[in-house]
Amino acid sequence: MQIQDLPYPDPGLPDARSGPRFLRWLFRNQLGGQFKALAWGLLHFLAVSGLPFCVGLAVQAVVDRSGSRLALTGGLMALCAAGIALGDTFLHRSAVTNWITAAARVQQLLARKTALLGSALTRRVAAGEVVAVSTGDVEKIGWFVEAVSRFTAAALTVVLVCVGLIVYQPALGIVVAVGVPLLALAVLPLLPKATRRADHQREKAGRATELASDTVAGLRVLRGIGGEELFLERYRRASQDVRHAAVRSARMWALIAAIQVLLPGLLMIAVVWYGVHLAREGRITVGELVTVYSSVMLLTYPLRHFEEIAMAYSFSRPSAKRAARVLSLKRATDIDGSREALVPSGDLYDPSTGLLAPAGRLTAVVCGDPDAAGLLAERLGGHPAEEGASVLLGGVPLDELPLFHARTAVLVQDKDPVLLSGSLRELLDVPASGAVSTDEALAAAQCADVLDSLAQGSLDAEDPLDTRITERGRSLSGGQRQRLALARSLITDPEVLVLDEPTSAVDSHTEARIAEGVRSLRADRTTVVFTSSPLLLDRADRVVLLYDGEVVAVGVHRELLHSDSRYRAVVTRETADEAALCEAVDKERAAEAVPHGEETAAAHGPAARGVLEEIEETA
Repeated sequence: MQIQDLPYPDPGLPDARSGPRFLRWLFRNQLGGQFKALAWGLLHFLAVSGLPFCVGLAVQAVVDRSGSRLALTGGLMALCAAGIALGDTFLHRSAVTNWITAAARVQQLLARKTALLGSALTRRVAAGEVVAVSTGDVEKIGWFVEAVSRFTAAALTVVLVCVGLIVYQPALGIVVAVGVPLLALAVLPLLPKATRRADHQREKAGRATELASDTVAGLRVLRGIGGEELFLERYRRASQDVRHAAVRSARMWALIAAIQVLLPGLLMIAVVWYGVHLAREGRITVGELVTVYSSVMLLTYPLRHFEEIAMAYSFSRPSAKRAARVLSLKRATDIDGSREALVPSGDLYDPSTGLLAPAGRLTAVVCGDPDAAGLLAERLGGHPAEEGASVLLGGVPLDELPLFHARTAVLVQDKDPVLLSGSLRELLDVPASGAVSTDEALAAAQCADVLDSLAQGSLDAEDPLDTRITERGRSLSGGQRQRLALARSLITDPEVLVLDEPTSAVDSHTEARIAEGVRSLRADRTTVVFTSSPLLLDRADRVVLLYDGEVVAVGVHRELLHSDSRYRAVVTRETADEAALCEAVDKERAAEAVPHGEETAAAHGPAARGVLEEIEETA
């Protein structure tokens, strides 16, 4: 895989059981690039290591006054120089390719997992951790994958040079062959402590990133309540913790680097001292001494890669662990589906709660628990947070459909929709049936004043649709973001549209117009709105009350206000005493004479009464 061929057609199925397993999986999937980098690394390191032998031969040729051997040695040195240049160039090229392709593979895997899990991801993993994994952690994982091939080439070069020195000059070669492994292994006792400090630093950095992400996301609210200084002070403390952890980690790596400078120097001193002793006795020549000395001096170059691979692994291991944690998350349902790829239509029914949304009608759902409403909205979209009975659309279980077709059939807009940065035209350029135009969707969502505001704030855009939207729409108010997100959802024109509190940030007049616009635009489509707003409830074809996870009342807004105290308590925000008083009044009324045809319905409560009314309407 070359950089120009990215992205991968299929990044593969990762082994996310642990961080080390994930790193090994990445390495196995890049064997071609790893072997290429290994080959160029061997050429480069061996060419570098060949220079001392050439220097030794040249010195000995001068001592022996042999012009032919000196010329031959010059040719060998030129050949080594060419090998160094060629190997270094293509080693760097291969290493960077391995780094970027590994990082790109991880990013594609994370993007795919995010798309599969949807909003359930941030409920199972902190948003700051996801940001850390997809930015800094990806780079560190790519660094380790890239460094493995260079380390392997360096290790093989060290072994070959030691063997060559033993053959070339056994007396000094044995000293080098014994001393070099000791140099490589000397820092091993320090690595666990260095790794722990690196892990601690990454943990602190992840916490700071999470805090910064949450602060920026809620900056508008913080300014409104005067809490930005409080959160700024928290971030200062978190960033100082990161700095202290980074300094402690850097001290340990500085100690490791110092040891890897000191010990090779001691080895060179030992080699020179012993070599001079052997030369005085006439057991080695001057050229052989120069060759061994130069080899030991140049061996410090490949030995640096031992420190680098230790550092790369120490930093990438916690990063790989976090990435594996995200990639190991699974959906509660199968993404491939067992049914044929189709987009069903018909009534939307949830067996777990008994919620029924008839086809082609606007159904409003009242739920006292916002979290429970959000979970139900996701379940209606075919991507539940946990296993359970599947939602049926036209009698077809959504969990048995391929994920793409399930999401095409049912679109869920949560209570905090995200607006990506870019122009407004790009924001509204979404997959759609084509039945709803951009102008119609913007009009239904009451976005005229939003367009005017964007046009006034952008002098270089003649068309409001060409104005730029900042990241997450932070330059807009909460109500403006909600309306643009609603317009985007209306443009898609799905078979079923599920809206979770779509008007919680707009004023009552705008809310009433939005309710009329949505009702009119989706007259022949199924729409489910989770809300407690009387303005939306009053314009719904059907209102459903959920209590303790079950449907307890069905009807229309005005009727339920008078007949069900639990519904009234949620919609009108009654206190406990007021709710008890109203419930007593309801019981007193129920005890009075009841019309003959509704005795059974009254006896079984508001839910049964709502069902009876629907039967009568159908008849």
